[in-house]
Amino acid sequence: MDLKTFKLLHPVKYYKDYLENNIRPDGRELEELRPLAISFDVIKSADGSAIVKVGNTTVVCGIKAELATPNALAPGHGFLVPNVDLSPVSSPSYRPGPPCDEAQVYSQSVADAISNARCIDLQQLCISPGKLVWCLYCDLVCLDHDGCVLDAAIIALVAAFHTVNLPTIQYNSDTEETEADISRLLPLTVDCVPVTTSFVMVAGRLIADPTTEEEKLASTTLTVTVSDGKMSFFNQSGGDPMDSRTLKKCTDSAIKRERSVKKMIQTMQRKSSS
Repeated sequence: MDLKTFKLLHPVKYYKDYLENNIRPDGRELEELRPLAISFDVIKSADGSAIVKVGNTTVVCGIKAELATPNALAPGHGFLVPNVDLSPVSSPSYRPGPPCDEAQVYSQSVADAISNARCIDLQQLCISPGKLVWCLYCDLVCLDHDGCVLDAAIIALVAAFHTVNLPTIQYNSDTEETEADISRLLPLTVDCVPVTTSFVMVAGRLIADPTTEEEKLASTTLTVTVSDGKMSFFNQSGGDPMDSRTLKKCTDSAIKRERSVKKMIQTMQRKSSS
């Protein structure tokens, strides 16, 4: 039996043979993350944008700002609406049409991670309390799915936040007329850089930054979001218990990635201001 057929018939045994030697089929060590690349301002028609590549996984984010009426329960807050789209071109698993359940789960997870980290103060999106606010529609499209879409989506969104500039709005409360001054653009204030790192358990071994194949074989999935060096969001699905030592190992790895992403964004900001 050739190796390709063996992998197809016995995927867990195939991976287990590698994992016992502390290596993965793609050559990475168990806790090794894939290369990460970020490009900023990639969509000129958007109010903010970025594209992120984690290994072979690619997610592009475009942000569109629109004026809206605030929620009556939060009259001084604007809106942040992330939406993850798993494009049919990203994987044979997806079909054209309404968002699949997986995409909806990703959208909610992105919203929760950004909210829990307090990345964006929604009060800065208020133009006139109870009357007019900004709504930021954040479209996140997965162009190539090879695992850890959530990680790439959150990094892409946070990177895109740093490119958002909103026009100054003059609002007449009597006539409800608005006038936009595009000569006076106000940058969006980003209070922190939340970064998510995913881990899975395969054949009893902890694996960081899994590929699609590794995600399918996982008995447990763990995502850790870190902002300002501290865990701000945590989610686990699956039955394998995680001891304190394993959780610390995951958190330490997530903190290292957060520092790396922050440096990449800070470098972009210095270049754009020079």
